[in-house]
Amino acid sequence: MRGRSGGPGARLIRAGHTSLAAIAPAMGWLLVWTAVGCAAPDTAGDREAREGLRIVAVTHGQPADPFWSVVSNGLRAAGRDLGVRVEYQAPSTFDMVEMSDLIDAAAASRPAGLVVSIPDPDALGGAIGRAVEAGIPVISINSGSEASRALGALAHVGQTEYEAGYGAGERMAEGGVRRAICVNQEVGNLGLDLRCSGFGDALRAAGAQVRILAVELADPEGTRQRVGAALRSDPDVDGILALATIAAEPMLQAVEEAGRGGTVTAATFDLSPEVLAAVRDGRMAFAIDQQQYLQGYLPVVLLTQYRETGTMPGGGEVVRTGPGFVTAETAESVMAWTREGVR
Repeated sequence: MRGRSGGPGARLIRAGHTSLAAIAPAMGWLLVWTAVGCAAPDTAGDREAREGLRIVAVTHGQPADPFWSVVSNGLRAAGRDLGVRVEYQAPSTFDMVEMSDLIDAAAASRPAGLVVSIPDPDALGGAIGRAVEAGIPVISINSGSEASRALGALAHVGQTEYEAGYGAGERMAEGGVRRAICVNQEVGNLGLDLRCSGFGDALRAAGAQVRILAVELADPEGTRQRVGAALRSDPDVDGILALATIAAEPMLQAVEEAGRGGTVTAATFDLSPEVLAAVRDGRMAFAIDQQQYLQGYLPVVLLTQYRETGTMPGGGEVVRTGPGFVTAETAESVMAWTREGVR
């Protein structure tokens, strides 16, 4: 899968990542506007018929997580807009056995459609395959773009993780970073591993060095301590990338406590009010926005249309919601959307 990510198409994407960053938000909202616009003329009879449609989403992220709460917001909003019942389920921790069981249970309840994330294709492929074999239309989101089609999903809604990481590495290399750390809060999550892989490949292509620092998702204090220890043990570190806001905030705290804010280029995947304030104020170089609200909203639109018309855009390919790069110039304008739970 990584070899394919390095092919000619990936090189074209890397070369144009700045343009993609500029157009991704607009394209994403255009898709939503179009979908809602098409739904607007529905008659009362159409909405009554849709009330019988039930779509279940099973992901690896708990709704209490700030990132996944935005995905959940998108799912619920689409359900309200289209008159569809939507349910959200997730394991209590990053547990692929529990997640596989949830997918099996969801499929057994015979929903009109199933939305899944695929952080570990090997662990989840069996359950997803059983849902597909049972005739349930499946769309994957967020992680697993490389495996989605092979597992029988009709489409994948999200960003391609390797390319997103590669874009982050290119930006840091252009900023002069020569020795970087990729902070991974879920080693073994394929999407996160690919982010670090792309990040490292881009920096190494520029002659820089990269290492991965594993931390625990549920232990932000431990993340702060581990990042601080890494900075103290290696004074030459001049770049650090977090893979989610849950790791970004303690990472940034560690950088500042170490007195390295002026010498370490910090960045992160995903958005939060604290992250956007740091980007706006110059304490972070950029944040990568994958527009996860759309990762919740669009699958409900697509599955509803599939059940009603048999249509599905993309031919099984990725419906991209990112990456977009939020910088100091754009952070302020994004803050209001983040506070409203849609960015």
